[in-house]
Amino acid sequence: MLFVHGTGVREVSYKETFAAVRTRLDEIQPGLEVRGCFWGREQGASMALDGASVPRYRQSRGGTADDDAEIEVWGVLYGDPWYELRLLGLAPAPSSSLGFGLPASEEFLADVTEYDPAPEVVEAFDARGLLGDFTEALRAVVRAPELLAAAATADSDGTEHRRTVARAVIAMTMNLADERGVEVSGIVRDELLAELSTDLYAEGRSVMGLLGKVLARPVGRRGRSRRGAWSDSALPMVGDILRYQARGQGVRDHIKRTVENTPGDAITVIAHSLGGVACVDLMVRERLDRVDQLITVGSQAPYFYEIGALVSLEHPETLPPRFPAKWLNIYDDRDFLAYQAAEVFPGRAEDRPVDNRQPFPWAHTTYWSNPEVWDAVGSWLR
Repeated sequence: MLFVHGTGVREVSYKETFAAVRTRLDEIQPGLEVRGCFWGREQGASMALDGASVPRYRQSRGGTADDDAEIEVWGVLYGDPWYELRLLGLAPAPSSSLGFGLPASEEFLADVTEYDPAPEVVEAFDARGLLGDFTEALRAVVRAPELLAAAATADSDGTEHRRTVARAVIAMTMNLADERGVEVSGIVRDELLAELSTDLYAEGRSVMGLLGKVLARPVGRRGRSRRGAWSDSALPMVGDILRYQARGQGVRDHIKRTVENTPGDAITVIAHSLGGVACVDLMVRERLDRVDQLITVGSQAPYFYEIGALVSLEHPETLPPRFPAKWLNIYDDRDFLAYQAAEVFPGRAEDRPVDNRQPFPWAHTTYWSNPEVWDAVGSWLR
């Protein structure tokens, strides 16, 4: 099995992704020889003139760019984990109570700031390699000034507030994991949220309705001031695609050499995103006798072919006989960089839809931690 990564991948994220792919493939077929093809270092896009083409690049470089209702809310929270807490801080304060004990706001704040996760919660995060991220995220949330403002509007039940705290912790955990190059699927995120919410007695209402009504923020002057940051963020993903379209032979040569050096009588290539495009182009143009199966994941190859942008094949030309006899194409509807292949290449490709439960662009990068993907791969290989 040969794994070919996709657009925007560099050293750190490649190592993490390849390790995850190799682990899951070993579970499907123990003893399977798995090789990797890392073309991002040599063939990936970079700014040769340090951003000279981007207006205001040197003043604004160095940041990150920024979607069914719940998935879009996570898109907001990934960019701003404190967002729901701020909304609660703007809510009307509850009617005062003549009951005994601490006021509801103080009781809620004490419960959250003194929260000690149950062993089951710790184990859930640890089993997924996220315990350090979770610990740091929890520490950041309980120290956030937004928490103090939100506490002032807590009622005696506090369910909504506790669930909001849980979502903020999970969003921050996801951010920290992403900074380490670790992908976390929406399915895993929801499982961890359920564990944490239960432990915080946070099941119940949330401020989803409020977030669902949030309008998109205009770009305007702020967008111009962050243009360099957006360019930095977009370069690996968008830049790799543009560079491949102009000078893709280097990527194809890299894949071909790796295939030639991969042992075995039969090779299955599993390729993500732009890696899938490059593999399709290579296998259309050249005969790779030992490659008998191709698996593309979140790939643009069908779309490129349909619009006349696939360099190796132009509609209405069809795939040549030398192309692998079995082609599985996996895609997520929410991944705007993933496309269907079965109707584009009838009789030559088979589609398998999956749901990463993530907004774009995270929907494009979290296939490997989605069990649906590995169920599809496992059933295909069997």
